Amino acid sequence: MKRKEFISTSLLGVVGLSSGQNFFTKIKAPFEKSSISNLQLGKLDEEKMKICIFSKQLQWLNYQDMAYAVAEMGYDGIDLTVRDNGHVLPERVEEDLPKAVDAAKSAGIEIMMISTDIINANEPKAERILKTAAGLGIHHLRTNGLNYQPDLDIPCNIEKIKQDFIGLSEINKKYGVRSDYLNHSGEGFGSSLWDLWLTLKDLNHEYIGSQYDIKHATISGAHSWPTSFKLIHKYVRTMVVRDFRWEKIGNKWEVIPVAIGEGMVDFDNYFKLVKKYEIKGPISVMCDYNLGGAENGSKSLMIPEKDVLDAMRKDLLSLKSKLELAGIR
Repeated sequence: MKRKEFISTSLLGVVGLSSGQNFFTKIKAPFEKSSISNLQLGKLDEEKMKICIFSKQLQWLNYQDMAYAVAEMGYDGIDLTVRDNGHVLPERVEEDLPKAVDAAKSAGIEIMMISTDIINANEPKAERILKTAAGLGIHHLRTNGLNYQPDLDIPCNIEKIKQDFIGLSEINKKYGVRSDYLNHSGEGFGSSLWDLWLTLKDLNHEYIGSQYDIKHATISGAHSWPTSFKLIHKYVRTMVVRDFRWEKIGNKWEVIPVAIGEGMVDFDNYFKLVKKYEIKGPISVMCDYNLGGAENGSKSLMIPEKDVLDAMRKDLLSLKSKLELAGIR
């Protein structure tokens, strides 16, 4: 059985369709070429929150098979890795990013955002990636994470990072794109979100901002995250959704990634605030729990492909349910 046929057959079972029904056309028909020119790629559909899936966990699929699988599962698009060891390597962005975009269009979905390892505008790859993405209608990208330099105090670190953000904002403006920084729990920059706000507060948030990760915000501040979210929300355009729970392993408490809705993230309160602050998205779903290696970007799986796809679709259905409960979708 060809992979495309396998994916289709696997997902038919997930949604309860018979083999005689076409799940792909039931969800969304492929775009006609004539309609592409009428689309404002990168602009948000005001009627609903768009949801894409992070391609790191789909690196066992090529562009076409990935696009087909994502469309079959019901996602609106892809958050594509354009970085070292990603779906698109930075040195091949001009050649390979158009191929990924074409594959997505042929499946009736979009490359909604790209995840990069760009840190500042002076990197040789930065302008090449931004220019190529903008030319293909991709207007959202995630930057790389940053650590504090141990030889500098925190205020000096923040000022240095702010200068890098200013340069990145300027080149983003040149190409009409926006870079978002993802908050990650731990000791790195952005974990508290107050430090990220200090670097963003004087910048034009049309071109640089926050990619808000509620999982990591909850890890960093189980009860205080609503305060930091209130502070940073004006700079949030894109979001990451995933879940976790704490588990004691030996004498140490560890963060254990789990499927959406099975952990400790207070999605009900979170999405009420998302609605209140009128944050439009898009959302990137990251499945970083055990998926047989897919969660780590493996190109080969240790569990059946069907199990991976089933889990990703389950996350999407759980997320949609929570958005609908909040009156967002």
